[in-house]
Amino acid sequence: MRIWNWPIFSRLTSQLAAWRSKYFPPLSLGQRGERLAARYLRRKGYIIIARGHRDHFGEIDLIAVDGRTVVFVEVKTRTDQDAGHPADAVDLDKQRRLTRAAKAYRQRHDLHEVSMRFDVIAITWPPGSKQPLVEHFQNAFEATD
Repeated sequence: MRIWNWPIFSRLTSQLAAWRSKYFPPLSLGQRGERLAARYLRRKGYIIIARGHRDHFGEIDLIAVDGRTVVFVEVKTRTDQDAGHPADAVDLDKQRRLTRAAKAYRQRHDLHEVSMRFDVIAITWPPGSKQPLVEHFQNAFEATD
């Protein structure tokens, strides 16, 4: 006796795939990079306290705790380095926006006495590659005014 009616089973699996792609679209390169960066930091002992924090000052990709320091992390993911190294995209303007957002976060959460730093994680993830290159730049820049 046949348990599965293959034409019906095949139709159901294709309907399930269509439903999944509609409600759970594939992650963008940037989202994949941020997930990878969070896993990378957790393996190094960091505690991730926020991901994709957004307010009117800007967005902070990851906020983590490393010992007694709050770390604001900018993640840059690229498929290649044709346009330059991913970390080069964190220019002075981006540093200013991150600093304003980080200071607002510290004030909102009453973290005035806690030290903070800014890290950059640069990920180069070639298409079809399962092993991207991850580079972590601790204390990548100082808070700007």
